[in-house]
Amino acid sequence: MQAFLLFRRRALGLAACTLLAGCSIITPMPLWELVKATGGLASTAMSTAAPEASSTFYRLHSVPSNVCIAFNPDIQVPDLVPVLQTELQSHGIDSKVYDSPPAARLCPIWLEYTAYFDWGITPLTGELRPYMSSAQLALRSHNGALLSASQFQLDTHLLKGKWGDTRTKLSPVVSALVTGY
Repeated sequence: MQAFLLFRRRALGLAACTLLAGCSIITPMPLWELVKATGGLASTAMSTAAPEASSTFYRLHSVPSNVCIAFNPDIQVPDLVPVLQTELQSHGIDSKVYDSPPAARLCPIWLEYTAYFDWGITPLTGELRPYMSSAQLALRSHNGALLSASQFQLDTHLLKGKWGDTRTKLSPVVSALVTGY
């Protein structure tokens, strides 16, 4: 009799679970929601992951102690120059920004840059926001000779680093510019 009551109780529990929409024992919907959430989290993690520098060119030269930055007024990324200065400082390089590119070119070593941004909908929040899609940096000598160059380019397939901040995107690029790797 005891076994019959236990079987009946389990059968009723299973029947009740079948009627509940959130029960993961019978219905595949919670499993599908879990798969979607896991995919969304993986996508978010990948889009904020640290990107890598690409197309790096490096001519052997000593690491400069000072670099002049030629300000580019056409760039719409407001924190780009402060990030460049912070990243250069992390390599022990002081920098000064010149509003006029010809004035910066009078320095022994100067840096020029370009960057582009696009608009996209952020994961999880659904807000339309700009993001930096590419940036190119070049370190030049006083006579204009290219010492090193590197870039950040958003991977169009994996979107690695898409929603990362400017520093996350530029840190490996500045390291490659200064060290060659």
